[in-house]
Amino acid sequence: MELASYLAGERWSDHPACTHPLLAALARLVNDNTGDGQRARLVGLVPSIIGLAGDDLRIDARIALRCATTALPVAAAERQLALAVSVLAAEEMLARLDGRPSGRLSEPSRSAMEQVPLAAAQARKFSRAARITEKGFRRYAAPNAVQLAVVGIVQACVPDPDALLRDLLAGAIADCAALIGERDAVSAPAAAVAAPAPMS
Repeated sequence: MELASYLAGERWSDHPACTHPLLAALARLVNDNTGDGQRARLVGLVPSIIGLAGDDLRIDARIALRCATTALPVAAAERQLALAVSVLAAEEMLARLDGRPSGRLSEPSRSAMEQVPLAAAQARKFSRAARITEKGFRRYAAPNAVQLAVVGIVQACVPDPDALLRDLLAGAIADCAALIGERDAVSAPAAAVAAPAPMS
C-alpha cells in the first residue's frame, strides 16, 4: 500500500486516501501473509487499487462477501460458522442497501454455502436471531470477515494458498472497480443535467 500512496502522489503511507480502507486492509493482509517468493506477483495489482475509494457501504459489503465466499469452502471447520455468518450478513446488507428482498443468495454465496451444509444451517439459525446495523457492519462485521478469510486461507489445506490469496485480492479489486464504475456512471448524467449551460 505504500507503493500505491507513492504512485497516487500522496504522502508515503500504508493507509492511502486513494484506496478504500477495507480494500487497503485486505491488501495489507494478503501481502503480509504471502510468502517472500510470491510477494512480487502482488506488485502488478497495485496500480488497479488506486482510485478505488468512497463511502458507499456496498463497497464494504462486496469486499466482505468476496472474502467470505472465497475462504468458506477451504477453511477449517472451526472457522466455517463465522465465515458462513459473514456471507449471510454481507448478502443481507447488500439487499438492504439495494432495496431488494432479503434471504436470497447470489450464485457464489449459494455455491460456497452448499459446500459446508452444517455450518450453513447453523449460520442461518444464528442470523435469524440477529440484525446487524449499518454502523456495526462497517466497523466490525466487514473487517472481521476480511481477517477471518485471510487467516482461513493461510491455514487451509490447499496446494497454493499464496495463489488463492492473490486471486482473492484481484477479485475484490475487480468487484470494487465495477461497483464504483456503476456509481460514477449513474452520477455522471445527473451532474451533466445540473451543470450550467456554457456561455456563448
